[in-house]
Amino acid sequence: MIPSSLTSTVSSLPTTAARATFGDYLELTKPRLSLLSVLTAVVGYFSTRSAWEPALFFPMLLGTSCAAAGVAALNQWMESDTDALMKRTADRPIPSGRVATGSAFILGWALCAIGLAVLFAWVNGLAAFFALATIVSYLALYTPAKRRSRWSTEIGAVAGAFPPLIGWAAAEGRVSALGWILYGVLFFWQIPHFMAIAWTYRRDYDAVHFPMLAVRDDTGRKVARWSLVATVAVVGLSALPTALGLTSRSYLVMTLILGAWFTARSLAFLLTTSREATARRLFFASIIWLPLQLTALVADRWLLAP
Repeated sequence: MIPSSLTSTVSSLPTTAARATFGDYLELTKPRLSLLSVLTAVVGYFSTRSAWEPALFFPMLLGTSCAAAGVAALNQWMESDTDALMKRTADRPIPSGRVATGSAFILGWALCAIGLAVLFAWVNGLAAFFALATIVSYLALYTPAKRRSRWSTEIGAVAGAFPPLIGWAAAEGRVSALGWILYGVLFFWQIPHFMAIAWTYRRDYDAVHFPMLAVRDDTGRKVARWSLVATVAVVGLSALPTALGLTSRSYLVMTLILGAWFTARSLAFLLTTSREATARRLFFASIIWLPLQLTALVADRWLLAP
């Protein structure tokens, strides 16, 4: 049952033309989050060590960018009612009245369609399939789950881990073991990253009745424990390529150094009783760890790997 506060908010959202600027529409596509999807697709592409083919790479880049931007716009369209009730999202383009709901809907689906068409026509069917899997899992599974399920973060991680496979499929036309390891790394990385965010903004999520673990766990101990488990898993998966002979020992050393630091941040989140500061540190650690780890992987694959 939808709370009356949400129902009244929905009825007040803009449905006709709004005074939107290019910046408003750009904000609707969540450019920073979309850029992460694009960059991980690029990592997937170059981790294959396949020869760089501009005729595949640039359409992959364009198609992934459009699909990621379209998903972000549609996600904001679907969540405009709850966004209006949370302090950190109330100023987004739709709830603030700068972009009409109909405009967001059309822009989102147009970008998704363009992205899929570009990938299918100029890259290959498998890359287009993984982009479609991202769109469907994010919009049809993750976004509705945020209102209903304690497992919404994990469902969202399934969707968020697909972009490296788009890049891998673009380069090779298939996905080998390292590609699926990359998928696992991205999946488990999202757990501590988003648990830290959820704990920081748990009062906002509680206000809109999202049944997230951070809302249900008053002490934060379960949130922190799950973050630590996922961090250990992501470090273990990051080290696995060396065990399989796909990366060098130098890569393994760098992975263990970065992993020890990331794990220490997760452990600090668990061991404290005042979690606000340690949650923020874990969040920043997660956004520093990921590019360093992925850069180490790509550099090793091209310079040092057997």
